Amino acid sequence: MFLRRVSLATALTLAPLAAFAQWQADPSHTSVTFEVDHLGFSVLHGRFQNIDPVVSFDPEDIEATEISVTIDASSVYSGWESRDEHLTQGDFLNAEEFPEITFVSTSVAQTGEDTADITGDLTMLGQTREVVFAATLNQIGPFPFNPDMQVAGFTATGSVDRTEFGMDFGAPVIPAVIPVTVNLEMIKQ
Repeated sequence: MFLRRVSLATALTLAPLAAFAQWQADPSHTSVTFEVDHLGFSVLHGRFQNIDPVVSFDPEDIEATEISVTIDASSVYSGWESRDEHLTQGDFLNAEEFPEITFVSTSVAQTGEDTADITGDLTMLGQTREVVFAATLNQIGPFPFNPDMQVAGFTATGSVDRTEFGMDFGAPVIPAVIPVTVNLEMIKQ
């Protein structure tokens, strides 16, 4: 998954430190976005604005990677204030009663040189369900504006059946299955 090809010079520079490096998630370059088909007329794009990712990552042992993400359910943003308010209420996220959405990985299975399946428990509206995200390493290496800083970033895609969590409003006219994309960067400490 994350063993992207790098130049020999970069590999030799990183190799002695890779197994011992600590990586910290960068919330400023992390996003959780979703898409909702709006009755066949258009596709709504939304995101959560307050996200707290925690990652244990070793590029030499990808399957030992552990990820947890805590999302403030009230931070949903769709570009329209009235809709955002509705999304936080009982028809959808019920953020007052269930203020957090969490994802905790349970396994990571490498599927290719730069890809892996991340399986984990998603908890929303007091319900926990297993979901799988297909992850791709976008890049790992020196940050272009500060070559002393090492950065890794990946994109994970999957889908969530909102009705499995009791979020039935508008279904099936508003689709039950919602595509979700997670982008996450990590900085080597």
